[in-house]
Amino acid sequence: MNFNSLLNTLPPIDGLVGLTVMDGDTQVHYIPAIAGKLGSLRVYNALAQAFQDKLDRTSAQKGVQLFAEHSEEAKQYPGKHPNIDLLFHIIDHNLCYQLVPQK
Repeated sequence: MNFNSLLNTLPPIDGLVGLTVMDGDTQVHYIPAIAGKLGSLRVYNALAQAFQDKLDRTSAQKGVQLFAEHSEEAKQYPGKHPNIDLLFHIIDHNLCYQLVPQK
């Protein structure tokens, strides 16, 4: 499946203004609900729901799968897809963060 097809299978993000990735009390990443970021917000929100707000190696690997063809592009061009780069970073360093959807 491609990214757009996968998006249609994910929970809606109605009512969200963004999603914060936290390391304890420190914000490490933020995805706003704006044009160009809505697909990423939908993926990260789906991960939050499926993995009880935990972003670790397992949930990050699922996120890489959900980003489909964009994940391969992110590997080839680091920095082009920061939301996918974060997932690779979590996998590579075995990190664990909390996902906090913002309403």
